[in-house]
Amino acid sequence: MKQMLIKITIGLIFLGIFSSVICSGNYITYPNSLNEYQIKLQSNLSLKNQDTYFPISIHKKGCCDGYTLLNNLYFGALLIDMNGKIIHKWGLVDPQPAKLLPDGSIIKGRAAKIYGFSCSDFGILEQIDWNGNVTWSFNDWDNNRARQHHDFEREGNPVGYYAPGQNFIQQGKTLVLAHENIINKSISRIPLIDDVIYEVDWNGSFTGFVWHASDHFNQMGFDNITKHGIYVNPGILCDGDWLHVNSMSTLGDNIWYSINPINYSYFNPQNIIICTRNTNSIAIICKETGDIVWRIGPDYSKKTNYGNKLGQLIGPHHAHMIPKGLPGEGNILVFDNGGLAGYGYFGMPGNFRLWSRVIEFNPVNFDIVWQYLHIRFNWWFPRMGEKHRFFSYYISSAQRLPNGNTLITEGANGRVFEITHELEIVWEYITPFRIPQLYRAYRIPPEWVPGNPSDYESWE
Repeated sequence: MKQMLIKITIGLIFLGIFSSVICSGNYITYPNSLNEYQIKLQSNLSLKNQDTYFPISIHKKGCCDGYTLLNNLYFGALLIDMNGKIIHKWGLVDPQPAKLLPDGSIIKGRAAKIYGFSCSDFGILEQIDWNGNVTWSFNDWDNNRARQHHDFEREGNPVGYYAPGQNFIQQGKTLVLAHENIINKSISRIPLIDDVIYEVDWNGSFTGFVWHASDHFNQMGFDNITKHGIYVNPGILCDGDWLHVNSMSTLGDNIWYSINPINYSYFNPQNIIICTRNTNSIAIICKETGDIVWRIGPDYSKKTNYGNKLGQLIGPHHAHMIPKGLPGEGNILVFDNGGLAGYGYFGMPGNFRLWSRVIEFNPVNFDIVWQYLHIRFNWWFPRMGEKHRFFSYYISSAQRLPNGNTLITEGANGRVFEITHELEIVWEYITPFRIPQLYRAYRIPPEWVPGNPSDYESWE
């Protein structure tokens, strides 16, 4: 009972701080005209009566024309064109994420979720064709459940979005980010929800690759405060979710390994990059040995060879290596959320920031190559940048487009925008739903959409 009261007290303190973060978020910092426009839309529109168009608030020259797959946490996955016209709908709840393949098929999780809130997972991972027919499914990881969460990867395409020459392999293997319940009292006094990566073939058989995060606890660079926080209170919003890995992808062909496969062996195309929200870390896993062979975080102090260049990452999402053939190839692109994350005393979040940024950095020398951020603090601080404060305290993503632009999902606020290298916003969508959260958005090549109904020029 005493331990439960302590947890409740800590949780209430945390939620109080978190609520203040949310209430100070972007809905009250848009320019008045846009804010009023969004409020009007949210009060009048729902999925049932918004069957034709979604609102596009900015559409300029210089866009990478294609379709946009929206992963809404509560209304499922929808595909829109550059003018906001709805091209296709899938009746999926909480796609984390849904990914579109070149033949118009979609892969996503399905069935009852367990554990609730941030550490939830899905019972079945399945592939559905454009007409709604299930062509592949898997659910045989743990008690007839796939337990997939946050990410997966179909063989042939490392990041799940378009890259020249890196096509999804039909009936290929699937790498799955999943959960497993464990007890490891050398890590924590309470049961853990461990992150696991496993691989299955088209027939649903395991290929033999399985990676358990807890097996590599001592390779993660934790100091004594972090270790104590994980031991007494892992995952403050979801007991036991100690790392909260939110993205996973193989590196794929890249310039580093091509230049020097010996010195840059940790960039082997088969190796896997992961992003952990709760520990502010990005790591590369050797697929052959399972060892962590490259890492930034959780320590971003100046004593590290990256901290003085990158600054503090807080609660990052969707870290991945930009695929070969796209501008910036070989660099790492990540949505650095801010908000509350990291482990402090008694497991309380150790880091706090009220703005987000998207950064692209060189993984060898850690120089920031490109970044986007716009800060607007409350009235007692000077205003910087646009009137809109760019801030999503959770979820969110970034995609490099073939024309050099970047598609950014500001997930907590239901906003997706395309921005040039010179930081001009050339396209913007803001969800009209009362519950706006978008897990991720992907810009889809016209040739991947059956019939290309908006008649866009092919990317190939």
